[in-house]
Amino acid sequence: MRAITIPVPGGPDALVWAEVPDPEPGAGEVIVEVAASAVNRADLLQRQGHYPPPPGVPAYPGLECSGVIGAVGAGVTGWAVGQPVCALLAGGGYAERVAVPAGQLLPVPAGVDPVDAAALPEVACTVWSNLVRVAHLGKGETLLVHGGGSGIGTFAVQFGAALGATVVATARSTKHDKLRELGAAHTVDYREQDFVEETRRVTDGRGADVILDIMGASYLARNVAALADGGRLVVIGMQGGRRAELDLGALLAKRASVAATALRSRPLADKADIVRGVREQVWPLVESGAVRPIVDRRLPMRDAAQAHRLVESSDHVGKVLLTTA
Repeated sequence: MRAITIPVPGGPDALVWAEVPDPEPGAGEVIVEVAASAVNRADLLQRQGHYPPPPGVPAYPGLECSGVIGAVGAGVTGWAVGQPVCALLAGGGYAERVAVPAGQLLPVPAGVDPVDAAALPEVACTVWSNLVRVAHLGKGETLLVHGGGSGIGTFAVQFGAALGATVVATARSTKHDKLRELGAAHTVDYREQDFVEETRRVTDGRGADVILDIMGASYLARNVAALADGGRLVVIGMQGGRRAELDLGALLAKRASVAATALRSRPLADKADIVRGVREQVWPLVESGAVRPIVDRRLPMRDAAQAHRLVESSDHVGKVLLTTA
């Protein structure tokens, strides 16, 4: 088969479309014939040499895919060859085939294009596990989503709104109309406006009950300032760095909490549990149309370098897909 390889870490041109060995399904795995994968920020870090895949995972980037099952390994039940699926991966999605633990498979939701389904697994699992399992976002609460125009952001805006939360999203002003269409009640241009002041303004001074943050260190102090009493800050990215000073006094005064999570490195059983939760609680929202995959564009997988440049520029809204056809 062919896959995107990284012979030497570096810029987008480090991505090379090359012939590699075909995967074989191990016990408890299936082979997915990949129709599409999606570009995530983690893929950019892996390309640069900063985020190696976990042991035993293919060296090719790609944390999600859609396609059809091509082979079923020993011990797998409930899945059959030819079945359309999408999957959460620890790596290997930028390829024509990938071996997937059966617990990380999801059916393509009814009404969703089988290619566009590649835009769902990583964001759905990330957003659901953090907003529901960690932050316990409730109806009537205020959710602040940073990076609202990203794949994670566009999904979180829709999901938060579907849960009955009032969603505030930060993004470039050119993306605000789209975010309001997706369910954001308020939008903030992070380049021109102070998201702390804006969040307090639109909540009559209370602040956000839950903040989903992709920035990390550079936003930590301001995120704590933007929290309501009893608020929950969940950090899922470090685009703004990994080290910052935390004012515990400010956190204590608000009886607030800070959590940080990653998905890729979780044990298989934990990932399977998250996937089950997504299938039970998120897929019905997707099938009803309350939440949908937001795809900026599709590009051939051999043009992965172009896709990485686009995602690095942050000029996209939603997901950039890489297709094998």
